[in-house]
Amino acid sequence: MTKQSGKRRGRGKTGKGNPYLKSALGQAATSAAKTDTRLGERYCRLVKRMPKSKAKTALARTILTIVFELLSDPTARYQDLGTDFYTRQIDTRRRTDPLIRQLEALGHKVTLTPADQVA
Repeated sequence: MTKQSGKRRGRGKTGKGNPYLKSALGQAATSAAKTDTRLGERYCRLVKRMPKSKAKTALARTILTIVFELLSDPTARYQDLGTDFYTRQIDTRRRTDPLIRQLEALGHKVTLTPADQVA
């Protein structure tokens, strides 16, 4: 939720809700942040650009979303996507092209060979 007044944009506050659920989600987020899972990786990525308390709140919201999805579909089962989930989402072509251009601008000649072909 974003609060906006004119050109000024601010972040909205967390809504009023069940304080017991908020406490339980906060504890779950604190525990999940220390694990070697997708949730732990998400916390590490978030804490780089925001305070720890906001990152913990964002992680609690992610946990709440997962729980809601699991409760809404009785046949669904949770499967962790792994710590490399975010690195697998990167399009290698979009990542390599600007890097090649930067090296060529510095005066280097670049020839790339895929890692599976190098022996």
